[in-house]
Amino acid sequence: MTLPIPRRLALVTVFGLGHMRPFPGTWGSLPPVFIAGGLFAIGVGPATAPIQFIAAMVALVVVFSAACVVLGDRAEARFGKKDPSAVVADETAGQALALAFLPTIAQSNLAASIALLLWMFVAFRLLDIAKPWPISAIQRVPGGWGILLDDLLAGLVVGIITIVLALTLL
Repeated sequence: MTLPIPRRLALVTVFGLGHMRPFPGTWGSLPPVFIAGGLFAIGVGPATAPIQFIAAMVALVVVFSAACVVLGDRAEARFGKKDPSAVVADETAGQALALAFLPTIAQSNLAASIALLLWMFVAFRLLDIAKPWPISAIQRVPGGWGILLDDLLAGLVVGIITIVLALTLL
């Protein structure tokens, strides 16, 4: 018998996405990508409205980071392990952080938009799964911060790599 998930943990599971299988972290990484795509569709992006676009991504980072930090210990107790797979707010925050670095070329045309969103999604997921050093080392922090910090570092690395690639290729 499985126990019901308390409503207060809905935010750390990103409203149930953390319960989807397979690969709950991948499901948790998708909301920022779709939100970024939706913002592009209404003309809000890094080229046309950079302040609004970055603010939207930072808002996602703040909300889902706070959820991890505040509810992380409770979620670990509820699910009975460190960094439980159902907790995907960390992936949502990390992916949003990466997308905050989207270069202005992302809005140059539909193909560029899709390619960059896909690149950042795949790159973030690969770093989050592989956890190369120093990402792996930071995960040892206990509680909600330990759940969160490795994903924020992965998002930061993907964002920086994307900016360097965009500057190099242009």
